[in-house]
Amino acid sequence: MRYLPLTTPDRHAMLAAIGAKSIDDLFVDVPAEAQLAGPIAGLPNHASEMVVERHFSDLARRNMAASHHPFFLGCGAYKHHVPASVDHIIQRGEFLTAYTPYQPEIAQGTLQMLFEFQTQVARLFGCDVANASMYDGSTACWEAIGMAGRITKRKKAILSSGLHPHYVSVARTMAKYTGDHLDTALPSLSASTDSARLLDAIDGETSCVVVQYPDILGRIEDLSAIAAKAHEHGALLIAVVTEPVALGAIRAPGEMGADIVVGEGQSLGVGLQFGGPYVGLFACKEKFVRQMPGRLCGETVDAEGKRGFVLTLSTREQHIRREKATSNICTNSGLCALAFSIHMTLLGEKGLRGLAQANHALAVQAADRLARVPGVELVNDSFFNEFTLRLPREARPVVRALADKKVLGGVSLGRLYPNASELENGLVVAVTETASVEDIETFATALQEILS
Repeated sequence: MRYLPLTTPDRHAMLAAIGAKSIDDLFVDVPAEAQLAGPIAGLPNHASEMVVERHFSDLARRNMAASHHPFFLGCGAYKHHVPASVDHIIQRGEFLTAYTPYQPEIAQGTLQMLFEFQTQVARLFGCDVANASMYDGSTACWEAIGMAGRITKRKKAILSSGLHPHYVSVARTMAKYTGDHLDTALPSLSASTDSARLLDAIDGETSCVVVQYPDILGRIEDLSAIAAKAHEHGALLIAVVTEPVALGAIRAPGEMGADIVVGEGQSLGVGLQFGGPYVGLFACKEKFVRQMPGRLCGETVDAEGKRGFVLTLSTREQHIRREKATSNICTNSGLCALAFSIHMTLLGEKGLRGLAQANHALAVQAADRLARVPGVELVNDSFFNEFTLRLPREARPVVRALADKKVLGGVSLGRLYPNASELENGLVVAVTETASVEDIETFATALQEILS
């Protein structure tokens, strides 16, 4: 915080109002042995704002910025070009209303944007209805599992081995407190997914099946058979999309029978942002809307017949009794949802399909080139803009060596699955429109030098 408004007389007046002689009186209940006797060891004394800015700028320069080097990282966070107009529009006054619409009908700009955002997400995912966003993809995934449990009155969720391990980790954390049983497995370093395992595991106790599309290794499969088997046993299919740009080129999960589709919207409008904030996407069939967590904005007309927007549904603890809530989600990612919606609007359907085609074409070119490096094998037989390579040695030190050569060359599966030795040679590579042909060649040359 740059502005500290309280002066010394202000502080004295505040202390006098509560009957304290000094700030030290505020800590009389803290035992003396628990109080610091002096400055914290190793922590420097205060410095001027200019000195602090210079220090942190020096620290920031140690980072390898994604925009400065060939960049092929992915696994749930993708580097796309975000037009400068996105940042300009999100700062317009009509959108800079309350971040969370606690008095929603006053914030018409916010509500209209969220209504349009919901429409875009629902159409993108092939679903009937979408909510006004969630914290991120991983929490949206867990909320979908919880929602399926409420609908089916069951506690068994079958998670595909291709689901992002961070999403699995969030689900495990929450399941400890809800009593849900999660049937999980590690992925195999092969072109085949674990659809056979999922189909065999579905039974009358299953609440839902959770499948990532495309999955953590970039593999793509038709979800129709899994949806049919789940529905046959009264269970739901939850599809997880971590790269929404992919849906400009491949079928939407809702069109293949998914009951709930969730995902991460970071790749459109939001950018990498050093790990956050992100924006969770959540959509479902209309018949399940009453169990959907978060907010739902709707369109109506006022007393004069003019179009207006309202908060139609907010089934959570802040608006209704806690025991009746579908979720403890307290807000939506309004600013990130706005950025997502603006980027989608600027692209339009034609632009999104064109962006998807550019991503896929570059990914195919990169996969072909990298697979020609001696000892490197392409695992996938289908992918969008992300694929997995099998290296002739452990991938983690290779990734480190690539970084030393100023190439951010993918994510090692050994880092995502540290206790799975059978995956340690796997390298997941993401290629977006921000990569050039020269970047691909630089990556391939560096990889060949490291492996030779």
